[in-house]
Amino acid sequence: MKILIDCHGGDNSPRANVLGALRAMERYPDLEAIFVGDEARINALLAENGSQPGGRISVVHAPEVITGEEKPTDAIRLKKDSSMIRAIKLLREDPEISALVSTGATGSLVAAATLRIGRIRGVRRPAFCPILPTMDGGMVGICDSGANVDITVDQLRQFAILGSRYLENVYGVEKPRVALLNIGTETEKGDALRREAYPMLEKVADINFVGNMESRDLLSGKYDLVVCDGFSGNVLVKTTEGTALELLKKIKKDIYSKTVYKMGALLMKRMFADMKEFMNYQNYGGSVLLGTEKTIVKGHGSSDEAAVAKCVDQAYAVEKNRMNEKIEASLKASAPDEE
Repeated sequence: MKILIDCHGGDNSPRANVLGALRAMERYPDLEAIFVGDEARINALLAENGSQPGGRISVVHAPEVITGEEKPTDAIRLKKDSSMIRAIKLLREDPEISALVSTGATGSLVAAATLRIGRIRGVRRPAFCPILPTMDGGMVGICDSGANVDITVDQLRQFAILGSRYLENVYGVEKPRVALLNIGTETEKGDALRREAYPMLEKVADINFVGNMESRDLLSGKYDLVVCDGFSGNVLVKTTEGTALELLKKIKKDIYSKTVYKMGALLMKRMFADMKEFMNYQNYGGSVLLGTEKTIVKGHGSSDEAAVAKCVDQAYAVEKNRMNEKIEASLKASAPDEE
C-alpha cells in the first residue's frame, strides 16, 4: 500500500511528518511511504534515523508551503509546487497510490480534494470525522467537524451514513449509536434544519439513530457518532479539546501551589500520567475526510510524531477495510431514487 505524506504545513513539520510515518511503517511491512516536500530536509531526517530513499521509501521534491492564511482557491492555483498540491496531483493521477496524510491548511486541503480528487458516487459533500475518547473508555466520532459550514437535511443524513460505516469498518463498532447535535434532547428542539432532520434520520434503515444530543454529553459514552454541520462540529471539537488542555494546566498549577498537594500528587503520580494521556488529543490521530474517492486524513496542525503515526494508521485501516466501497453501497441502498 502506497501512502503520500505531505511533509509541510504543520507546526512541527517536516520532522513530525517524516518520523511519524517511519514509526507507522514499522507496524506495516506492506506499507510504502512517499514523502512530499523539501527533498534536502526530508533526506536529512531520513538519514538521521538510519533510512534513505529506495525500497519502501521515496521522496518527491515540492519546496513550497501553503499557510492557513492563504485563500484556498489562490493556493491551489498559484502554488503548484507546494507539498500539498503536488501530493493531491499524485493521488489523483497514480492508481497505485491509496491515500494522503497531511497536517497542512484545512481549507486548502478540502478545496483541493473536492476539486481534484472527486467524491464517491452519491456523496453530496465530503465531511471530516475526528475521533475523541469517552469517559467509559470508548470513543465518539463527530461528523462534520469543519468541511461544510452550510448544509442541508440530506447532507446530515449522508453524514450519519458516512460516519457509521467508518466506525464499523475501521474501529469495529457494531451498530454505532448516532445522535444529532442539538440544543436539547426533545424531538421538537432546535432550528428548522434540526427539526426537519430528526424525522428523516429516524427513517434511515442503515443507521442506528438514537435522538438528539446536547454538547455536554459528547464524552459521556452514550453515543458513538454525532452528526452536525461543520460550523457547530468544529466549535464542539475545539471547545472540548481546549477545555481538556486547560483543565490539565489548572490541575498542574494547583498541585504546585501547596506542599500538601505535592505530597498527595506523588501518591497519585501514575493516575495523573494516565489522565494526561487519556485527555491528549494527539493520541487519537486526525480527521478522515469521508466521501472522497481516495482516502485523505487531516492531522492537527500541531501534530507531533505520535499523532502523525496515528493518522497513517487511520489511512491504512480505511484502505484495508475497503471502506469507500461500503459507503457507496450504503448510499445507494438508502436512497436509490436520488443517489
